[in-house]
Formats: sequence, structure tokens, C-alpha cells
Amino acid sequence: MAPETAEAQLPEGAEGPAGGPGRAPDGSMDDAPRRRRRGRTAMLLAGAAVLGVVAGTCTGYVEQAGRTPTPLPPLSQPVVKQAKGGAEPLSAAQDRRVKTDGDLRKLLISRPSGARNAPHPVGDDGWMALLAYAENYEKPDEAFTDQIASEFRRAAITSWRTSDTHYVEIRLVQYRQEEDMDAVDQAENQVYWAERESGSHGWPIPGTGDGMAYVDSTPDRKPGYLAMYSAEAHAWRGDIAVDIFVADTKAITKKEIMSLAERQMGRL
Repeated sequence: MAPETAEAQLPEGAEGPAGGPGRAPDGSMDDAPRRRRRGRTAMLLAGAAVLGVVAGTCTGYVEQAGRTPTPLPPLSQPVVKQAKGGAEPLSAAQDRRVKTDGDLRKLLISRPSGARNAPHPVGDDGWMALLAYAENYEKPDEAFTDQIASEFRRAAITSWRTSDTHYVEIRLVQYRQEEDMDAVDQAENQVYWAERESGSHGWPIPGTGDGMAYVDSTPDRKPGYLAMYSAEAHAWRGDIAVDIFVADTKAITKKEIMSLAERQMGRL
């Protein structure tokens, strides 16, 4: 039905539905939609309801003010007395940070009896600077940037040789770990690359959780150099990552690399 036909059916002077258009008594259309007005009776009832709410609220306040306050229930637990005296600091045996925040070089295992200095010692007085540490990677510039992002703190190193060809190197790399567990990431990264080396056989290091030791059954051959066998171990404890490397012209045994790893982790 067309709008004009529907409007023509309304009685003259009647209003349209609430919110809809209507026709004025002179036959013209209102410009804006109208709302149905309340009657006088509805307004009187609403006013009475408001007065009733106000009166009821005032009466409730008066009654509440005249009542005796209800006491709070007793505490369910007794009051704990404060201990007297100051707390004693933990000993080095109880607090690992007492040891790791000290001279990190003292946590390195001692070289065996009869061992000699390596032909080309790495580090300076048992310390290994970040730049020297990064140079052990295939891409030193990227390694340097990664170690800074990982909050590298310091590195202690020891190395020795027990023969003209048998070489051992151990590193303790410490991280600040203010945001992430970087020592874990470092150890896991080393394990990842060790497992990718062809011919490597790995064994878990007891007492380390996920520490691993590897022995390469195939020597590394380069023109002009002796064929060298290698073994390595990687683990972590707290904020320190442990790297152990052994090289020799003869095959390295599982017993040797595992013994070095267990002794070093025991020091931490």
C-alpha cells in the first residue's frame, strides 16, 4: 500500500504510532516524528512512586542509625610474631651466586698432572674477551652481534696439551640473563651444530638434564695439516654455558670427553 493511502485512513486530528508521522488538524503533515504523550494519571502515579522510594530510603537510614553496631568476627588465624635478629647470608655451598659472581676462572677444572701449555694459548690470563670469543665462529661479525644481544657478560678459559698432538680447551661463558635464559640458548645452539657434524656420536652428560657430549669418528682432513679427530661437550648451569673441546691425531674416546664434562659440571 502506498504511504499516501495509509495516512488517509487515519481519523482527522489523530496521531500516528509512537515515533511515526501523523497529520495535524488542518490536514498538513508534521515535519518531525512524534512520541505518544503520557496522560495525567500516569504522571501522578510516577510521582507517587518516587515519593514512596524517597520515604522508604529515609526510614531505612533512620532505623540503621539507631541500631547498635555489629562487632566484626575474630580473625581466623592467630597473629604471627615477627622474628627477632637479622638474617644470616647463605654460604657458598647454599648460594650458587656466591661462587659464580666471584672469580669465574676458579670454577675451571685443573689441568692434569704433567700437562703443558697449549702451543697457541687463547685468552689473556684465563679470560676470553668477547671479540676473541666471536672469532671462533665462521661469521665472527654476526656472532659478535648475537652475543651482545644475548647479554654476554664474561668468559673464562683454560687449555692444555698432554702430548704434541693432544689438545684440550674448556670455556665457561657467563650471561647476565636479565631478560632471557641465554646460557640455555647458547648450550642448545652448540648442541644443534654438533649434531649436524657428520659422523658425530652423542651421549647425555649425567646430572645436567640436557647436556651432551660428542665424539667425531671421522678425522678432519685439510691439505698441509695432519688429520685431526675431535670431541666436544656442551651443557649449562644457571647463567653459565660450558664448552669443552678435545683434538688429537688419534681417535678420542667417549670416556675422556665424558670424564672432562662430568668433572667440569661438578665444579659448578
